[in-house]
Amino acid sequence: MAVMPPVCNFGWRAPGFHLPGVDGRRYRFDDIAGPKGTLVMFICNHCPYVLAVLDRIIRDARELQALGIGVAAISANDAFAYPQDSFENMKVMAAERGFPFPYLYDEAQGVARAYDAACTPDFFGFDAEGGLQYRGRLDASRKEAGAPDLKRELFEAMKQVAETGHGPREQIPSMGCSIKWKAA
Repeated sequence: MAVMPPVCNFGWRAPGFHLPGVDGRRYRFDDIAGPKGTLVMFICNHCPYVLAVLDRIIRDARELQALGIGVAAISANDAFAYPQDSFENMKVMAAERGFPFPYLYDEAQGVARAYDAACTPDFFGFDAEGGLQYRGRLDASRKEAGAPDLKRELFEAMKQVAETGHGPREQIPSMGCSIKWKAA
């Protein structure tokens, strides 16, 4: 079932974290923060919404990093129920796809809860001071990648944040698979 996150809460402060990356390092928000802003993405290995646009996510991450935006992806899914999302499989995907950003594992799901992440993909674009400026979609793709010439909504929004410190007032929420929460 597709899930849509809430709209952007402008200025909301990025929660901190200290998570292991697939590269063997541990990362805090400050480690990935860029001088012009930061993009934190909640993704996973198995979600068809993520897989449909993963090449676009990687492309946009590279281009945003060149503009001074720090980028990281976090997987928080229950890997017991969804073995494709295990830390070992995250390492494989990041290597095979050449992720240009840290891919972090939120095994306890505390970071996903602190961010109120709702789906994969779920994008959180922060300004240079760590205030939320974008919580919208990558583009108009759904479970299948849309046309190659779709408006690059995430890229354009984060480029605007890098240039002005402010995200667009009009944002369309992302849509994707729900975060796979562990049973209580």
